[in-house]
Amino acid sequence: MKRLNFILGAAALAAVSLTASPSVNAQENGNRDEFGDIVRGPYETNRFGDNWFIGVGGGINIFWNDGYKTAIGPSIDANIGKWITPSIGLRAGYQGLGSNVWSYAQNVLAPVLDADKGMYKEKFGYMYIHGDVMWNISNALSGYKETRFWNFVPYMHTGFFRAYGLDDTDYADNEFAAGAGLLHNLRLSDRLDLIIDMRATLVNGKIHGSEGVAVLPSVTAGLAVDLGWPNFVRTSTIVGAIEIANAEKFEVLETAVVALEAANAALEAQNAELAQANGKLSKELKSLRQTTVNETTFFEDMGPATIYFNIGQATLNDKEKQHLDFIAKNLISKAASDTKIYLTLMGTADSNTGSASRNKQLSEARGKYVFDILTTKYGIAPDRLIVKSEVVKAASKPELSRAVVISF
Repeated sequence: MKRLNFILGAAALAAVSLTASPSVNAQENGNRDEFGDIVRGPYETNRFGDNWFIGVGGGINIFWNDGYKTAIGPSIDANIGKWITPSIGLRAGYQGLGSNVWSYAQNVLAPVLDADKGMYKEKFGYMYIHGDVMWNISNALSGYKETRFWNFVPYMHTGFFRAYGLDDTDYADNEFAAGAGLLHNLRLSDRLDLIIDMRATLVNGKIHGSEGVAVLPSVTAGLAVDLGWPNFVRTSTIVGAIEIANAEKFEVLETAVVALEAANAALEAQNAELAQANGKLSKELKSLRQTTVNETTFFEDMGPATIYFNIGQATLNDKEKQHLDFIAKNLISKAASDTKIYLTLMGTADSNTGSASRNKQLSEARGKYVFDILTTKYGIAPDRLIVKSEVVKAASKPELSRAVVISF
């Protein structure tokens, strides 16, 4: 137990001293803003193929259990992982080879007494397939820096532990294991790192025919290769670049806003003028309704009636629907049922506000819209209506280009 405590304490002291060394802190001057504050993100989400790594290493391990005298054995590591963020990563790994312990009592893995030592030597191999959750404390506390030489990464691990020893020997050789570790990641180049992995694993002592909890401290060193794109991009950097690139456009946009406000004011004035014209037309229609002249003469002398559409629209607003309702009920209904009335619906659209094909489509849609209302809602026989459409090249007023004209 004293030897285990000494090993773990020495490893922890070495990790702390290395992390706190001036050479590591000197690497922190490349991830600060103009005020000297650490920049920590946020960061763009990396693609699935980015920030992967594979690593291999070799070293030593000690298998310790109460009632046994430990001995150093070899160990190898193989890992593959991915950094999800600059601070959080996931890793899957394999650890194995062998361990040596001396037992004071005979057991299934140590059946032969060593006369010189007066103990039973127990030698067995093992493999540990584990998953790790890693926390890059250097990036978390000091901000992400892709050129940092030393990254200090504690992690938790758990997985499947299998021991193998003497053939045809019955013991509990499959167990779950768990523990913690400390990964030192030293940057050698853009894609190559030196890794020092210090791990402690706890497993049921039955794994080698004993009782209690067995502890396996291990230290390995090796190399890791970065796959895909190995870095992260701060979102704030991207936003700042966009803001700088668009700075010259702000004045143009403000000018456009002023122009749009002026155009809206002009449209409001035109709408008021149209409302006044519609009011005048309503009075004229009311006067015509009250006239006592011959109905045939009334229709022959009457000029066309106009229904107005909003720009880009093929349906009428509520005011124009009432206008059409008045025409249908008070003008068209005046015609005798045996009188042949030709209604020409000329759907028009402004050629200055759209392409020829779009204006043609819009014109036809407006004509069909009025045609459908007259036939379905007011019962006008379809064969009495003739639908035409045309595109007005130039109109005295733009609103006259967005209309359906009903003529008798």
